[in-house]
Amino acid sequence: MSRPTLEVADVFHRYGPAWRATHAGHLSLGQLKTMSAIETCRTAALGGHVERCEACGHSRIAFNSCRDRHCPKCQAAAAREWLAAREADLLPVGYFHIVFTLPAEIAEIAYHNKAVIYDLLFRASSEALLTIAADPKNLGARVGITAVLHTWGSAMTHHPHVHMIVPGGGFSLDGKTWVRCRPGFFLPVRVLSKLFRRLLLSGLADAHAAGRLKFFKNFAPLADPRAFAAFLAPLRKKNWFVYAKRPFAGPEAVLAYLSRYTHRVAISNSRLVTLDETGVTFRYKDYRRNGRERYRTMTLEPAEFIRRFLLHVLPKGFHRIRHYGLLASASRKDNIARARDLLAVPQPETTRDDPRDPAAPADYRPPCPCCGGRMVIVETFERGGHPRAPPASGFPIRPHTP
Repeated sequence: MSRPTLEVADVFHRYGPAWRATHAGHLSLGQLKTMSAIETCRTAALGGHVERCEACGHSRIAFNSCRDRHCPKCQAAAAREWLAAREADLLPVGYFHIVFTLPAEIAEIAYHNKAVIYDLLFRASSEALLTIAADPKNLGARVGITAVLHTWGSAMTHHPHVHMIVPGGGFSLDGKTWVRCRPGFFLPVRVLSKLFRRLLLSGLADAHAAGRLKFFKNFAPLADPRAFAAFLAPLRKKNWFVYAKRPFAGPEAVLAYLSRYTHRVAISNSRLVTLDETGVTFRYKDYRRNGRERYRTMTLEPAEFIRRFLLHVLPKGFHRIRHYGLLASASRKDNIARARDLLAVPQPETTRDDPRDPAAPADYRPPCPCCGGRMVIVETFERGGHPRAPPASGFPIRPHTP
């Protein structure tokens, strides 16, 4: 796979040192580590290995990846592994896509309270959906959820929201049958929105009372309980954004969607256009426009581009992909098998190595560019090191970054 003409790493290389110096003392350790990881990803600084084709002997150098979850270069392989494990979980039913979005007022205080408020966003949205689905006046079923947190808009502004992929049905409350939703309709979004609003505002009040929220600069007065209560009051009457998209056209469409969304970062390298004296130019979608007018370009000063990118660095250990209900990790395998029985469909056959098996190979190295043969590792070298010498085959080693 060829290297993009321009990468986020190029912006960091050129402007990162000055930006770090200007903002010294105001960056989190996580942000600094992410910048360093992206700058050194797939370079000699991280070491690497020499690969040789088993068929024709062609050789190349492959440098190690940083594996940082915010790195645009590292997420494709991570997504492939994750999707391979999810493929067996898909059921032969319609799937729905539902989005829960934080109001802008809460998004503003979420930036300095990421772990608390993002976690609350997950909990409130999942509880709202599970509760409304279980209500006999609606679906009357126990459902499963795969939820993915995104914190950005197309222009990398701070816009926290959760995407949920949900099978169109679930177990009856007594667990004896599979309850299907109505064609093209899952749950009433207005009802979801109101319960989501109540649960999240209640959670915020509890977090404030427990001293778990921090406030800085213009928001410092919100540390006072009365001021915070007054801040939340208008939000109790505001309409909160919950959006249910049209159902997917089959399990394959679900996988295609997940492959684009689960391991996405704030901006991919493929969206970058130019880096010059005017700044960083990139492509984005303007959702206020329709048709071709929606696809536009934006130019930001390098410092602003870096600032926006780092807005979306998550706290260490924070899980941005979560599963609930029937798809909760502890019982997912048994629930999927039970759902297949209730739907009277056969269990999937294992036709390849299971990537969840630690003993199974997970080899995503690109094939030989000369003959398409399998590349095998013949030498490794440590961080900052270099290959000892070209392989004895006499074929030249061509630097390559997969």
